Amino acid sequence: MAITKDTALRLIIVTDLVNEAEAMVSRLRNSGIAVRPTRPESLDELAQALAQQQPVDMVLGDYGSTQMPFEQVAKMVMGCGKDVPLLAVLDGVTDDILEDVQALGAQAVALRERPQQFLKNILTEWNDLDARRSQRRLEAQMRETQRRCDMLIDSSREPIAYIHEGMHIRANQAYLEMFGFESFEDIEGMSLLDLVAPGDVGNFRTLLKDLARGEAPPPRYELTAVDSEGGEFPAVMEFSAAEYQGEACQQIIFRHQAIEADPELERELAQLRERDQATGLLNRQTFLKHLEDAVIDAGKNQAQYGFLLFEPDSWQRTLQGVGLDSVDELLAAIAEFLRTTLGNPDEASGIRLGRFSDHGFAVLAPGDHAQNKALAERILAAFPTRVFAVGDGSSTFSVSIGGVQISEKTANVNQVLSRASHGMQSSASTGGNRIEVFDPGAIDRAEAERIQAWVNRLRDALENDHFLFHYQPVIPLLGAPGGIYETSLRLEGDNGESVTDMSFLQIAEEHGLLGDIDRWAIEKAIEVVASRNSGPKPVRLIVRITQASLTDEGLPEFVGSLLAQHGVTGSSLLLQIPESTVFTNLADTQTLTSAIGKHGCQIVLERFGAGLDSFQLLSHFTPGFIKLDPSFMEDLAKNATNQQKVQEITHKARDLGIMSIADGVQDASSMTALFSSGVDYVQGEFLAQSGPDMNYDFES
Repeated sequence: MAITKDTALRLIIVTDLVNEAEAMVSRLRNSGIAVRPTRPESLDELAQALAQQQPVDMVLGDYGSTQMPFEQVAKMVMGCGKDVPLLAVLDGVTDDILEDVQALGAQAVALRERPQQFLKNILTEWNDLDARRSQRRLEAQMRETQRRCDMLIDSSREPIAYIHEGMHIRANQAYLEMFGFESFEDIEGMSLLDLVAPGDVGNFRTLLKDLARGEAPPPRYELTAVDSEGGEFPAVMEFSAAEYQGEACQQIIFRHQAIEADPELERELAQLRERDQATGLLNRQTFLKHLEDAVIDAGKNQAQYGFLLFEPDSWQRTLQGVGLDSVDELLAAIAEFLRTTLGNPDEASGIRLGRFSDHGFAVLAPGDHAQNKALAERILAAFPTRVFAVGDGSSTFSVSIGGVQISEKTANVNQVLSRASHGMQSSASTGGNRIEVFDPGAIDRAEAERIQAWVNRLRDALENDHFLFHYQPVIPLLGAPGGIYETSLRLEGDNGESVTDMSFLQIAEEHGLLGDIDRWAIEKAIEVVASRNSGPKPVRLIVRITQASLTDEGLPEFVGSLLAQHGVTGSSLLLQIPESTVFTNLADTQTLTSAIGKHGCQIVLERFGAGLDSFQLLSHFTPGFIKLDPSFMEDLAKNATNQQKVQEITHKARDLGIMSIADGVQDASSMTALFSSGVDYVQGEFLAQSGPDMNYDFES
């Protein structure tokens, strides 16, 4: 499972002081890392934490701890039998200290006073751990896949064999029957040349030598084969690179070739298998084979290729204009236009053109980054000039292009596809009609251009009201009156689709726009409440605010004036703040809570309970609601530890007069546990999805 923004780092922190552990957790959370920390107070508790069925991702051990010496911590971590990275937390490092921690088995050191080094080493070790876990999963899947493949090969009617250095190392029953052998023992270790007629041996030996040097095999190879009795028959062979029991080899398929077979027809059928039926372009599978060949060539021979992915902008609007029944006709017209634009690409030119997805296209061409960028610009400039007349309608549109330069540094198919896809999505999400081509030699410049495009777009959205809300109901379990919705911020897209705030919040923070965005969200929420509360179904809205609002001294007055202007009571507005943000901005949170409380507004403290001592915060200020960290909902019905924690939190909150919300509810079986725990509200995509409308029936 790849690490995402929602993946929680399950962290054990070994340190003498609670506030030091909280500072580490806050540093990680403020950098965007979700953390599920544990702080054992003894070696026995550490042993229990390491022995839990739930995997531990990392241990941070204070090298200077007196209560739990690092040497003992290291021995326990190394002896637990699990793949758990250990990092030594230090104030400073010397050669002797570094040698000591490495000898004890620590993977790295994390320096308290060097925030960037601290975060970088933690992320590096976490990603390395995730890669190792992924590799183990893939190896297990590969073993299972190989087992199934063996079964399929054995049951296949196609004569299949595996050849290593010209010798048979595996053959199925159909292959044995074709050549008249009773068992694989009769053919094991036999040279493939022994099954070729004398007149074809010379050419076939040359082919085997070419394959051994890594050259690509022909799509089909015709020859005269010889069976075990010396009888000859015309045959066709197909080759593909394979691996058998760890050995690189060639998989071959032998077929009888009837004398009356039509070679031209066979070639036509082969071509049909490689082409997309609607457009006549290379289909995805065939295009990927060419891409793999280019990546291999770049890795082995330092060759350079450009790879481009692109999609028409505003595709849904285009379909409405031409009609769904004319989609194939439109795609065929686009394909023909691309052929003309690219000069009718063919094998001689080295340019490959394919249909890569439903309405996405791909180009692979030899050349350096400048040539790749020029090709992308040619495509980008050509589309707006062309009117596609399809059916009873016509349309013109721009395209969003993402690309990558394939070179020795990027000689990995997954990496190439990921970067090109990301570039295309980024081009589309920043307005379309753009190119974003990854240049290994100019990463910083490309990143700066991308960020500036986002900044310009965010400023335009603030000036021209291009943000919008999606709403998710927060459902009462105990029949509380009225409806509550949590708002989530979106940015309008030119293609009719909205962009989530995770795409731009980091950039907004770096360029000082978070405060303005928070104010837009608060003003919009009050307007929505005012219009909604004039009808029969009034609502309360939860609006997430950022650290910028905690230090905004004018925010309470801003909220009060808007409430008065629209005639809305403050109880309709709930401002939501993450626990980790509050912990590092406690004084500002106290001031804001008190100030907006005078207007009747309340605070929602989200991701509550994942800290080392979350209830410590509640001794300093009182929110109206706490929202439990979503990690508590993971397999809640079967996880007794999470059930106990949820019950403990909700009971303590109720004693303090604070309402509780269970966020991220995953399944129906969890609801029983939540009912019995005393949770007041529940929320999650399983219960009701977030959307642009507030249409949940709270009375049902």
